[in-house]
Amino acid sequence: MAQVPSTPIHAGAKRRSQRVLMQVGIRIRGKDAQGKDFEELTQTLAINAHGALVLLTARLISGAVVHVRHNKTEEEEECHVAFLGPVRGGKAEIGLEFSKPCPMFWRVAFPPEDWTTKNPEARTISTQRTVK
Repeated sequence: MAQVPSTPIHAGAKRRSQRVLMQVGIRIRGKDAQGKDFEELTQTLAINAHGALVLLTARLISGAVVHVRHNKTEEEEECHVAFLGPVRGGKAEIGLEFSKPCPMFWRVAFPPEDWTTKNPEARTISTQRTVK
């Protein structure tokens, strides 16, 4: 699992929790930019304790309310669109934020804000092999 620095998406923004690059299968449903119902299966690009970054074919508007369902746990939570990013390969990069705190939704323990790979708790990869 890769860890991404908490660099703000735009000037003045401060990330509240560390992002983790992780693909989680989800189903998103709601109303698109034209007000039509949509439902789409996708995967997260990155997750954090407050939401996720996803790619969607559906076009959404900032602030739109959607429901995200975790495919493995079948848990569902309400989110709103907090970020509209670039379109890649016909899919838009969308930042979703939980409407209410859901720290256990992803079933991941997120590193603290000040965590780095130099932290003593970070695991190191041994380059030595044991010979049997």
